[in-house]
Amino acid sequence: MTQQAEASQKLKPHKIWQDGHMPQPCAIVIFGATGDLAQRKLLPTLAHLMHDHPLPQSFCIVAFARRPLDDEQWRAMALKSINTYMPEDDRLDEEGQKQFASHLFYCQSTFEDSQGYQKLKQLLEKLDREQGTAGNRLFYLATPPETDSQIIAQLGAAGLSHPGQGAENGHEEHGNHSNNHGKSWARIIIEKPFGHDLATAQKLNRDLGRVFRENQIYRIDHYMGKETVQNILAFRFSNGIFEPLWNQRYIDHVQITVAESLGIGTRAEFYESEGAIRDIVQNHIMQVLCLTGMEPPVAFDAEAIRDEKVKLLRAINPLTPDEAKQDVVRAQYVAGEVDGKHVVGYKEEQGVKPDSTTETFVALKFFIENWRWEDVPFYIRTGKRLPKRSTEVTIQFKRVPHQLYKPSETKGLVPNRLTIRIQPDEGIALKIGAKVPGAANQLSSVDMSFSYNQAFGIESPEAYERLIADCILGDSTLFIRRDEIEASWRIIDSITKVWKQLPPRRCILIKLEPGGLLRRMGCLSAMDVPGITLSCLWHDAAEARVYIS
Repeated sequence: MTQQAEASQKLKPHKIWQDGHMPQPCAIVIFGATGDLAQRKLLPTLAHLMHDHPLPQSFCIVAFARRPLDDEQWRAMALKSINTYMPEDDRLDEEGQKQFASHLFYCQSTFEDSQGYQKLKQLLEKLDREQGTAGNRLFYLATPPETDSQIIAQLGAAGLSHPGQGAENGHEEHGNHSNNHGKSWARIIIEKPFGHDLATAQKLNRDLGRVFRENQIYRIDHYMGKETVQNILAFRFSNGIFEPLWNQRYIDHVQITVAESLGIGTRAEFYESEGAIRDIVQNHIMQVLCLTGMEPPVAFDAEAIRDEKVKLLRAINPLTPDEAKQDVVRAQYVAGEVDGKHVVGYKEEQGVKPDSTTETFVALKFFIENWRWEDVPFYIRTGKRLPKRSTEVTIQFKRVPHQLYKPSETKGLVPNRLTIRIQPDEGIALKIGAKVPGAANQLSSVDMSFSYNQAFGIESPEAYERLIADCILGDSTLFIRRDEIEASWRIIDSITKVWKQLPPRRCILIKLEPGGLLRRMGCLSAMDVPGITLSCLWHDAAEARVYIS
């Protein structure tokens, strides 16, 4: 079978409901349904799911929001959203829109009004009778994090944390990929951020635990819905040639990069309170780190995989104050030009305080204290307004113990490097050494590359599509467990607590040269990484300017 595909070839659709794992009917209740997340992501995802991957049985979408709308007004708003935010080649025709709208219902209430939840309960019972949703409920909190605990408590007080009357015995499933025919269920999806620090994350977990059992709770991180992130496990554990090398004997270091070319946009209020370390490192990067470094699970199921992720996080010791000062760099982007257009710096963004010390860039170094990774540094970088959008994991292997060739013959040779491209241009590249054609013994590094689209010719599901489908099926493999969240926050807190104690330092310009290092400049103690270039990320940038807070 060839690995090549014509660039113009239309990708084949993927399958989201696999044989033997068909979903039961359910009512999906979206709290904050008139907000940005629901309008831009959730409604287009559900419209695509209903149209392209038809459910074998009925399901309904119920909006729970403050605005005084009726069903028809809500349906008109939802159709406007899907026509705006769905890709042009994926939009529904008139009949498809009519069919989608018929599954939409509205419940108007404030989040603190207990009567609103009784009204919701009555509506769900009506949908069980008339639409056949069988007592199954999926609650999606697309709301500001400060409202989560209030909504959770109100759901519990109204008895909505238990399945509806469609249940034979009302017990929630415990298995992986369990459909539990004859049993109804109630589940809740919580969006990040999961707290602001360890203490608030623990409080949120306690609030959830008072109302829902852990196997009803689905903490969502959309990075886990990306096909390329899930493929990290497949790549590691289905290929016999890599896993034996996946340890401190052969690996020099690991890099994880999440770079964004855009600024904060309209998210100033959120970003001022969270910064890059809470917005990206605590969740997205920690998830990728876990999959990259974890031990093989005893089985490919939710609990076994999440057990190994937790073990890895517990093997990362919280940073000492000296380590937090030495091994972590934070920065802000400043004004400049992007594609010939002037862009403002972070402190000039609307809603940002002029004296803000919130980081938009962070680079740090971790060590995983176990036999597999002893003394192997993990370098993490993330930032906004960088020259290129790129998310990737790079495994750099150690050099050969003795180089047979002369230094003059190996100028173009770098150590073997495996790069997993998560986005964009999803794929894998392995850099190896090869002889340049000719009589001379001249060596150079070349790439062996694999592209998802070219290899399979199948479109990848959108992250939210895969995760919502898994939640409907009752598969929590790609969701985050309570102890995992808290283990991650223990690491992040060890850094942010040190930052709070430091006086703001004067701003220092960091220049990132193409293929250069993040160097020590002025009084800044930056992360020096001998032998690591940033060429994989900043291919063409003359410089990327950031200020240290």
